[in-house]
Amino acid sequence: MAAALPLAVLLLLLLGPVGGGHAEPPRDTLREELVITPLPSGDVAATFQFRTRWDSDLQREEGERITLEKDNCHLLVSHYRLFPKALGQLISKYSLRELHLSFTQGFWRTRYWGPPFLQAPSGAELWVWFQDTVTDVDKSWKELSNVLSGIFCASLNFIDSTNTVTPTASFKPLGLANGTDHSFLRYAVLPREVVCTENLTPWKKLLPCSSKAGLSVLLKADRLFHTSYHSQAVHIRPVCRNTRCTSISWELRQTLSVVYDAFVTGQGKKDWSLFRMFSRTLTEPCPLASESRVYVDITSYHQDNETLEVSPPPTTTYQDVTLGTLKTYAVYDLLDTAVINNSRNLNLQLKWKSPPATGALNRGLVFAEAPPVPFLYAQRYVSGYGLHNGELNTLLYNTHPYRAFPVLVLDTVPWYLRLYVHTLTITAKGKENKPTSRPPAVLLAPVGEPHIPTARLPLLSPSVLSALVPSVVAAKPVDWEESPLFKSLYPVSDSSSYFVRLYTEPLLVNLPTPDFSMPYNVICLTCTVVAVCYGSFYNLLTRTFHIEEPSTGGLAKWLANLIRRARGVPPL
Repeated sequence: MAAALPLAVLLLLLLGPVGGGHAEPPRDTLREELVITPLPSGDVAATFQFRTRWDSDLQREEGERITLEKDNCHLLVSHYRLFPKALGQLISKYSLRELHLSFTQGFWRTRYWGPPFLQAPSGAELWVWFQDTVTDVDKSWKELSNVLSGIFCASLNFIDSTNTVTPTASFKPLGLANGTDHSFLRYAVLPREVVCTENLTPWKKLLPCSSKAGLSVLLKADRLFHTSYHSQAVHIRPVCRNTRCTSISWELRQTLSVVYDAFVTGQGKKDWSLFRMFSRTLTEPCPLASESRVYVDITSYHQDNETLEVSPPPTTTYQDVTLGTLKTYAVYDLLDTAVINNSRNLNLQLKWKSPPATGALNRGLVFAEAPPVPFLYAQRYVSGYGLHNGELNTLLYNTHPYRAFPVLVLDTVPWYLRLYVHTLTITAKGKENKPTSRPPAVLLAPVGEPHIPTARLPLLSPSVLSALVPSVVAAKPVDWEESPLFKSLYPVSDSSSYFVRLYTEPLLVNLPTPDFSMPYNVICLTCTVVAVCYGSFYNLLTRTFHIEEPSTGGLAKWLANLIRRARGVPPL
């Protein structure tokens, strides 16, 4: 009877109030969106974002704790509805403030594809902000990387003190932060990490609808990895629950970006559709989602005087300044019953056609001009001669029409590569500038005057470029909670600039290696000496010696003695 009482109370608490009581509204919400962006090269980029917001303080309670005390017996119950329990326990156990993890295959070509919503370096990237209550940050960092390695089936356990750094300026908290003590920040990159289906499967399992309904049904592994660029990420941060920010909510944002190449896919055509990209179509929204939308970029692209037509026609459009450029998106709300027809099938199609009539221009479904060149992009290469006097160069390009702006350059130098700091030069507009600090710390340098495009830094890749880029189009104040997800991860109060974080290409640096012809010669000489010595000793040790007894002769001996006598020689 004593054991049955706590169980009965527990069931009542789980079932909620009965008999006229009102159920408590859900404390968590899910928003999902897909942004399709046709690229000037004829390729198309697709960016998924799934945001799970949980109105819970995980630092004080792991989930929602219900403690029942009966006969000195405590019972703990944790409620996880949409937020993944595995990640919620990580936040509580390791006192995390923010966590950002990405797995990327390929390289985002900013010069030709434009600035991305979220870019990540090739391989695996992990950076974490810990709470100021953590006493041993390095120990928590090591344990956290091992746990994440098991959750996402990755090689994050190879993160150690040799490839971990503590940036001082390039990485700021994206959520709420009482302070910016960088001693609680850790950053690491594994550029050789290979991204495959084993990483995508646990990532999809964190979604409330997994891959059963909503936009996640398009996440088919064999199509996502048959692309020229693939990047999946997990971002966890605390956000304000209300306008006064009197309470805190936790936000989990899962992003996935892919770029479909017409030649990589084997189609060789510039027309695209959901079925061609993902081998699937949209049938229904996720029943747990409060918002499920598809955005198609229908502005600022132009290909050989061709125009883009989107079908079926959108019911609404959205126009706003995104990454410093005024863009228009066709919006498809999956929660609207008119979007998905009676056949429960939505297959968006993008078709390039000849210039349309004036009526089509008025509908806003035409690309009227060429895509703008990004204001900031970078390139890397290796120069010099030999393996000892080589140079590592980074070219930063500023194409802003009238503004120069500073750029933070973060470079992580591995322990096995020696760089000579006195050879570091920063050249802009033909003049040398001195950096404000030395590598592998952060370098703060201007990116040149307007229309003076390049600045040259001989540094090691991969590099992280962080900058507030001036915008040529003034952005209007928006409600970040109501705005699309692709605008709300890096909110800035200043509408005259926007934050950009870019990554350069990873480079393969040839380290000095010994001349392998000498080991070959040594092996040949050693084998010859061993063979001669061994053969001689073996011959001596194994040969049998016999004494030859003199024979009595015969006819031959008799003839020989006869000849010798005739010659006067003594006989044999």
